[in-house]
Amino acid sequence: MNMKKLLTVGLAATFLVACGNKDVTKGSEEENVSKVETAQEEGTATEQTITYLGESYTVPAEVKNIITASLESMEDAAILGVKPIGVVTIAGDLPDYLATDLAGAVSTGEKTQPNYETILSLKPDVILGTSKFQEEVVENLNKIGTMIPISHISTDWKDNLLLMAQLSGKEAEAEKIISDYQADAEAAKATLASSVEDKEAYVIRVRRGSLFVYPADVYLNPVLYEDLGLKVPELITSTAAQEEISFETLADVNPDMIFLQFEQSENDDNPALLDEIVNNPIFQSIDAVKNDQLFVNVVDPMAQGGTAWSKVMFLSAAVEKLSE
Repeated sequence: MNMKKLLTVGLAATFLVACGNKDVTKGSEEENVSKVETAQEEGTATEQTITYLGESYTVPAEVKNIITASLESMEDAAILGVKPIGVVTIAGDLPDYLATDLAGAVSTGEKTQPNYETILSLKPDVILGTSKFQEEVVENLNKIGTMIPISHISTDWKDNLLLMAQLSGKEAEAEKIISDYQADAEAAKATLASSVEDKEAYVIRVRRGSLFVYPADVYLNPVLYEDLGLKVPELITSTAAQEEISFETLADVNPDMIFLQFEQSENDDNPALLDEIVNNPIFQSIDAVKNDQLFVNVVDPMAQGGTAWSKVMFLSAAVEKLSE
């Protein structure tokens, strides 16, 4: 065990002792439900049990200190106007696209490297992580308090938003965001039906210098294929997870439209990479590029895709581009 882990364990032990009899671990589902029901009967409930994607989590009856330890939960907080006490930072700074909405929050580390000591010191009521966390991270965060792994799968976006709403008392706002989005998507789908019929559109993400595609239900894809009704390309249908593709493969499928997402911090080894991709002769041979149907960063490239914030922003941008 290295010194950092020793320090984390020591701090966790100190925190548990300082809290006396207060139970800061999740405990078994049966015990938690029993405690909540008994307290409610006596009119002195101090805890509540929340169900999210089939799992139960115990949090205080009144949640005040929320740590958004993932970009997914940060996007949900931003669109709902929730102010978390702790957030993920990128190279020590809040991501630009969320900086205004989440200003004042404390950095709890990078998105893949939580700072356990800082999280512990903030005494969170709940920690909203991500389903992409490694098991070691999950275990360490659960030693501090209740950690809920927010799904990164785009089709869980409503559940994610409603969870944040329940924790923050903003259920009405969340329901309106969902209903407004669905209405906007239905209207756009009807308007665009004839112009995008039989057109193939791809969302391509550049990471570590390579081109990646995603399954139809991951990242920004559901906006195109489910909400706007565009045909799912065969390559996307056969994609099971984030998958690297070559320029040659992209040229072979020859999409009619490309939404290219490029974040410099994910491609630091080559600052000129975006220009190199766009000017690559093979890339230039694709119909989407030749016909000016290449759209770069129509939403912030750090947007996680599978959140209400990402969907609302991408729907608006995609409809604008597809309508041109």
